Amino acid sequence: MGAQWKAKGKELAANARGRLFGRLAKDIMIAARAGADPAGNSRLRLVLEQARKVSMPKETLDRAIKKGAGLTGETVHFEHVIYEGFAPHQVAVMVECLTDNVKRTAPEMRVLFRKGQLGTSGSVSWDFDHLGMIEAEPATKDADPEAAAIESGAQDFEPGEEEGNTLFLTDASDLDLVSRALPAHGFTVLSAKLGYKSKNPIDPASLSAADLEEVEAFLHAIDGNDDVQNVYVGLAG
Repeated sequence: MGAQWKAKGKELAANARGRLFGRLAKDIMIAARAGADPAGNSRLRLVLEQARKVSMPKETLDRAIKKGAGLTGETVHFEHVIYEGFAPHQVAVMVECLTDNVKRTAPEMRVLFRKGQLGTSGSVSWDFDHLGMIEAEPATKDADPEAAAIESGAQDFEPGEEEGNTLFLTDASDLDLVSRALPAHGFTVLSAKLGYKSKNPIDPASLSAADLEEVEAFLHAIDGNDDVQNVYVGLAG
């Protein structure tokens, strides 16, 4: 959880599927501003790979590309906003939103943070590193994550979200450079984005089962908001 919180359990995952498609559609629209052809738009190509991996409907995917590229005559405008604060029991949280109406999102976040504590800009971000995060899978049997990290210029690496995958961590400015270098060192890039990783995450074992359940319920409520793209939490593991 030190990098990014994900809903757990089959039921939660099923309920979050529609929200996942909505978030990917926003990412696709933003990436498509630089061109509707993924062959010449590496950011769009990576997002499309993520969308196909989770079986996003083709018509939804195509509509997002056309809308973002301005091919439908519609104007697409999303504002990137970060909300900082604490979940119950002083667990630091950074909530990344993409919204077409900040006047709607801001009061919704204030309500959601009532069970925690909404902070001001910089109140918890000082305790998070802003990093490039690259999820990659081995393209060959002998692919070595450590060697690939060193050779490609990544800062560090750790197990990815899915078994067998690796999460390569980079300086924010090196995200594209490392993404392009990894295939030459035996890894296929699945996703590449900027994100936040806690510097001093709390060990979940230090919380009681009831306290941890409160934190999870808070995070689940935050994650359920349609404007939320990512939730970064100061919990280890």
